[in-house]
Amino acid sequence: MVNVIRDIVKRYDVDALHFDDYFYPYRIAGVEFPDQKTYAAYGAGLDRSEWRRSNVDSIIVKLHRGIRQENPHCKFGISPFGVWRNKDMDSLGSDTKAGQTNYDDLYADILLWLKEGYIDYVVPQLYWEHGHRAAPYEVLVDWWSRHSYGKHCYVGLGIYKAGTNTRWRDRNIIPMQIQDARSYPTVQGQVYFSSRSFFKNPNGWSDSLQQNYYKYPALIPPMPWIDSIPPVPPVINSISTGRQQLSINASYIDTEKRLRQFAIYTFSSLEDTDISSRVPLKLIPAAGSDSLHYVLALSLLPQDGNELYIGLTAVDINNVESELSILQKLERADEKATWEMVK
Repeated sequence: MVNVIRDIVKRYDVDALHFDDYFYPYRIAGVEFPDQKTYAAYGAGLDRSEWRRSNVDSIIVKLHRGIRQENPHCKFGISPFGVWRNKDMDSLGSDTKAGQTNYDDLYADILLWLKEGYIDYVVPQLYWEHGHRAAPYEVLVDWWSRHSYGKHCYVGLGIYKAGTNTRWRDRNIIPMQIQDARSYPTVQGQVYFSSRSFFKNPNGWSDSLQQNYYKYPALIPPMPWIDSIPPVPPVINSISTGRQQLSINASYIDTEKRLRQFAIYTFSSLEDTDISSRVPLKLIPAAGSDSLHYVLALSLLPQDGNELYIGLTAVDINNVESELSILQKLERADEKATWEMVK
């Protein structure tokens, strides 16, 4: 398996390798995994549970090393079952009563991998609702926010459960979970299972999430342990207006770093150009090109005020963003919200 993964990240330009929650299989009707003979031959005096966890740990370490050696920019992440351990088994565990856990039943010590830097991000499958009797969402999102050890945490939400019971017929349940996740600075986003569910627009979420919670483009947070050096800013060659369109031409001249995308920002004044917490107006994929030729409808520009400044940044393949490029000024031409470039 390790050689297959090495081959994938060497030959293909993949952003990340992502593994689901199957390490040792979930118990079915209490049936134990049949590894008695292998354990007897290779257990080397370890407790059986410790031996199983050691087997999984060794695979994760080999995968981590193989990915880094073949492609240092490729991320490695895991989407584990939502409960690491229950608190009654370990004081470090969550205040839950899950019937099976990562550590004790799947033999996956997710926290070890995060602490040692074997994985770059974790996507815990928090597919339960608030107040669930065994695994409350609010308890687990708080627990994972405190146990990602500086790596990224993207909360897994179970949109597939829409309509399965009274709680999951409530259209507010996913918005509540998003709000909870966003209240923790150590949670970088959400991931949904599964994309197929969105085709049916359950509880109207396909529309409402797009129009509200995910209305604006978002930059993927960089992983500084992989790369923290920003690319050089793009060079704005020209910006022009005409026929209700804004045409932007820019170049990216950094020979050291590969480009992922350009980010367009707008500002109402030169006194407010801090982009550290600002949402881009638009993200434009680089698509293998070091230049930007983009046409934006003027109607997409902010409609308040009489002055507008436009700037660009470059975002490299590790999601590290450059400083803001030189700002270009537009002024409102008339009351119909048309803008013209200031020469």
